[in-house]
Amino acid sequence: MPEMARLSVNLNKIALLRNARRTGVPDVLRFGRLARDAGAQGLTVHPRPDERHIRRSDVPALADLVAPWRPGFEFNIEGYPDEAFLRLVADVRPDQCTLVPDAPDTFTSDEGWRLDGDRAGLVRDAVARLKGWGCRAVVFIDPDPDAAERAAALGADGIEIYTGGYGAAFARGDHGALLERCAAAAGRAAALGLVVNVGHDLNLDNLPPLVAALPALHEASIGHELTADALEMGWTAAVAAYRNALAGT
Repeated sequence: MPEMARLSVNLNKIALLRNARRTGVPDVLRFGRLARDAGAQGLTVHPRPDERHIRRSDVPALADLVAPWRPGFEFNIEGYPDEAFLRLVADVRPDQCTLVPDAPDTFTSDEGWRLDGDRAGLVRDAVARLKGWGCRAVVFIDPDPDAAERAAALGADGIEIYTGGYGAAFARGDHGALLERCAAAAGRAAALGLVVNVGHDLNLDNLPPLVAALPALHEASIGHELTADALEMGWTAAVAAYRNALAGT
């Protein structure tokens, strides 16, 4: 495991703002480049079927942007493993692919996989295909040690713990129990040899206790809160601030 957690900047909200006009501004590629220059170690995108933020055409362009920066910099694609999504992943071969259980009309990711029945088979098959393409296969789960075990049993290389509940509890001031659940899931995953990632509703206030509680943390994928902070402090300053929060400085 790395000595400190990596920051993968999610560019979805930059693309959402761009899509409000037909001028190409803000330029997703430029903001990806600026993120890397400010200290990020990866870029994340989640292309949804309605293309309300990242478009399918953005994905190969971003893969080309990242290519000269590898292997120290990674490209992560998130999505529901239907055939259209998996064909896109096969075309660009990202370093990491995070499988999420979102239905096509889901507003945003708000729960991890229920890794049983047909869904277990769907994830198992997708994981095998991803690994065949040389991608790290990561499964999005709730903060539950048993879910980490089920992900490992399906052949996953890693997990991403859904931290939306933790973020909401932190805002209320009663996050202790959920922080413990995140730590338990991360500990079980690490013991099984899985990479441990986190994502959703993480910000500069709730990141430090999470980082302290998850010594095996490999990566945090952060977009919405980082972009909101960037409206006040600027994009590069926000990326640097989140990078420092993950480094414990």
